[in-house]
Amino acid sequence: MKTLAYGFPKLGEKREFKSLLEDFWKTKISEHELIDGMNTLKNSIASLYTKHVELFPSGDFSYYDFMLDTAITLGAIPKRFGEYKGLETYFQMARGPQALEMTKYFNTNYHYLVPELESKDFRLFKNLPLEEYSYLKQKGYNPLPKLIAPYTFLKLSKVLKKSELSQLPLYELLKIEHQADMEEYLNAVFPIYEEVLKSLKSAGATAVLMEDPALCLDTEDWEWELVHETYGCLSKHLDVYVLTYYDSVSDYKKFVELPVRALGLDLVSNGENLENLRKFGFPEDKTFIAGIINGRNVWRANLKEKLRLLEELSKITSELIISNSCPLFHLPVTVEPEDSLPEGLKERLSFAKEKLQELQTLKLAFEGDERAIEELEHSSRLTQQAFGVKEDIRKRIASLTPQDFQRDVPYSERIKLQQEALNLPLLPTTTIGSFPQTEEVRKTRSAYTSGKISEEEYKEFIRKQIEHVIRVQEDIGLDVLVHGEFERTDMVEFFAQRLEGIATTKHGWVLSYGSRVYRPPIIYGDVHRPKPMTLEEITYAQSLTDRPVKGMLTGPVTILNWSYYREDISKEEIAYQIALALLEEVKDLERAGIKIVQIDEPAFREGAPLKKKDWPHYFDWAVKAFRLCSKAEPQTQIHTHMCYSEFNEVLEYIYQMDFDVISIEASRSKGEIISAFETFKNWDRQIGIGIYDIHSPAIPTKEQMRAILERCMKVLPVELLWVNPDCGLKTRRWEEVVPALKNMVETAREMRAQVEVG
Repeated sequence: MKTLAYGFPKLGEKREFKSLLEDFWKTKISEHELIDGMNTLKNSIASLYTKHVELFPSGDFSYYDFMLDTAITLGAIPKRFGEYKGLETYFQMARGPQALEMTKYFNTNYHYLVPELESKDFRLFKNLPLEEYSYLKQKGYNPLPKLIAPYTFLKLSKVLKKSELSQLPLYELLKIEHQADMEEYLNAVFPIYEEVLKSLKSAGATAVLMEDPALCLDTEDWEWELVHETYGCLSKHLDVYVLTYYDSVSDYKKFVELPVRALGLDLVSNGENLENLRKFGFPEDKTFIAGIINGRNVWRANLKEKLRLLEELSKITSELIISNSCPLFHLPVTVEPEDSLPEGLKERLSFAKEKLQELQTLKLAFEGDERAIEELEHSSRLTQQAFGVKEDIRKRIASLTPQDFQRDVPYSERIKLQQEALNLPLLPTTTIGSFPQTEEVRKTRSAYTSGKISEEEYKEFIRKQIEHVIRVQEDIGLDVLVHGEFERTDMVEFFAQRLEGIATTKHGWVLSYGSRVYRPPIIYGDVHRPKPMTLEEITYAQSLTDRPVKGMLTGPVTILNWSYYREDISKEEIAYQIALALLEEVKDLERAGIKIVQIDEPAFREGAPLKKKDWPHYFDWAVKAFRLCSKAEPQTQIHTHMCYSEFNEVLEYIYQMDFDVISIEASRSKGEIISAFETFKNWDRQIGIGIYDIHSPAIPTKEQMRAILERCMKVLPVELLWVNPDCGLKTRRWEEVVPALKNMVETAREMRAQVEVG
């Protein structure tokens, strides 16, 4: 039996990756210094792999995103980026003023850049897989080159063509969904993959890892036939190891028939793959890659149970490789420096580095190593300990009735009360919530957390920031204001630090996209709210202005999906616990006179299972959790925000959330999401169109924003439209934000006047 690990986080224990990128973008370091720093990180990861596992990949390390790297390799560079000029063009595609669309990678919080396929004229433009493999070989390592498989690459890409849904004369970026199109694109990219594999073989590679998680989506027979044919051709050049993850494969029998050397299955996300292994067996002529160590959650594995599973698997297949269940980049690097977790929690945790150790321990125990077997016994005892139980919370959940998930007045009546209370104009303008967190804000927060300044000094500083942002918003002319969220490190972490039953880390950083990192909290016990969490800052902001200030909360589904959650009770029950805590906050805000409460749910779509057959159960409790926490008075306007996910297929579930206003991303996708509303019957909720891409430092022009708004107004009544950026402004600078928002407000006013005159 061998061990394989892949997807180790590139961030570095001290966030070296983030520092290198941002220093390069700020021209503090040269391109040569950037490359040297990145190579140092690559070497450290390869060294760590070598210490613990026998097989590991090259091609894991990207300067921004692995889907972007694949597009560059294939020459899929949209014409608008002009001649390719190395990293300059690479980062323009990632974060420039005309950057590629960004969305979630399957059902995770990692954002990938969506390749745009303008034609089928692919070529081997830059052989990045060979470069990465050759670099590690020169350093004395023996990696397995790893690529995104052709099928998954195409399933996640979009093609420029006429929309079949739209009646408008517009070309849009659409997914490849038809057999003839997929076959044509596979035929177009296949020669490039073939050329890459030949070059890898010439460089000494004997096998290649192909990541093909799209095989866990709903996959039709014709798609399996195309995948089978593709692998049959690619396997002529190198042994192919196929990795799938995040769910069970859609058709187990067709999967094990693929003409490849090894097949990898996720045995953690659910029990379907293991059930099929037991029922149908595994081909004798293939190696089985068993994804048995959880790559998405931080809990230490019960290695005693895992060993029993390995013993069972060894009877099903003669050639066995054990691995993580999915890429490890969903985890922090190591738990070692965490020194302030609740008592008894740290020893129950396993981050990426510890996952490698678990794989190593399992292999040694399987081979009879006594020290490893002792470690198995220790892990078994730890994982069976329970703590953080609150019986009163359990009883509240058990006593919930259908009425608890319904607002008392229907939307058609609520909207009249809200319009009377708010008196907002057509195309009202607002922002999503956060404003720039400057170096001064971060330094002051750090001084407070380290005890260098008092709590009162810190609060006074935050009050001054709130005063400033209220005046800025009034000067710009926004209709609905926010308090700026200067007291918040992160939209989930902030609430986790104020809720019982959730722990936060000091160093548990995870990459979300580019250099953007966050620290997912750890839900370890029953969740409840000991005291108000946002009331002081929100009510202070409202006291400074006559315009409405939104109360800003993060929704229960997002807090759950962006945290590492406990596994001893259902996700549904955890979501309801969080929702009840948030409901208490909503009621406190209402009593304090706050007329608008925004409950952000950007992870609502992301948490859905990959297969549609599993959607009804997930969306049932996800919708209920939102409705439970948003059971406000009818005159209180409930907003929600969603961004960077594929919402078109789940619009019906989104509508069921029963909010009053939703804000969505529409800038990077050029308003494409609006096409979903052309087929949705009787959409009557207000919708804030994100016409300003906050992830780019470029200041959008009024013409660019007007084009998106006009696109929306052809589909939705102007009475339903709000105008806002596509996400929070925390990562931007004031000198970018102010002119961009001025352009946004002026655009809204000009179009408002045009509509009123018309």
